[in-house]
Amino acid sequence: MGSYSHRLLDEIAPSDEERKRETKMAKLIYSSITSLDGYIEDENGNFDWGEPDEEVHSFINDLQRPVGIYLYGRRLYEVMVAWETLPLTDQSPYMRDFAEIWQTADKIVYSRTFQTVSSARTRIEREFDPEAVRQMKVEAERDLTIGGPGLAAQAFTAGLVDECHLFIAPIVIGGGKRSLPNNISVRLDLVDERRFGSGMVHLRYRIRT
Repeated sequence: MGSYSHRLLDEIAPSDEERKRETKMAKLIYSSITSLDGYIEDENGNFDWGEPDEEVHSFINDLQRPVGIYLYGRRLYEVMVAWETLPLTDQSPYMRDFAEIWQTADKIVYSRTFQTVSSARTRIEREFDPEAVRQMKVEAERDLTIGGPGLAAQAFTAGLVDECHLFIAPIVIGGGKRSLPNNISVRLDLVDERRFGSGMVHLRYRIRT
């Protein structure tokens, strides 16, 4: 093979640095607690039926421990920000553990109307930019999670989601906000499952590429 062909192959083939970067690319994980019929909240906006007990919460803590960045829409951020100021003195160890995990992670809130945030390590972005998130995955040393089906729909559409972690609560609520976005079709591989004493089940899926 001539020198020109070798040079052409060198230009096409990824460098060692690029291979290393691709291998170490952080994952974007969509995680949600959902009813058996696929809703994250009922028609009145209630989701207390999905509150995790100690066993489930401790498991969630371990899943969230490697996460470095949370991507939120405004509504979900307004729910989660309570972990910034929740009085923890009388809380159980697993609640204090989650609060510390949440507080030490970076947060990005996607909102066109939000003006200020009330938690540390948090910034606002006006638009969800798939290329910016893709670059975050390349540069991040820890995984990212995305919450809320509306925001997640944009990530699914852009092909950014790597895994889905679904906690299925043992309840049928008949309607409300869907846990997975409409008009999105992806193939999944089940890579892990876990049953809990409460009847909740955790299913971990990898997006098939």
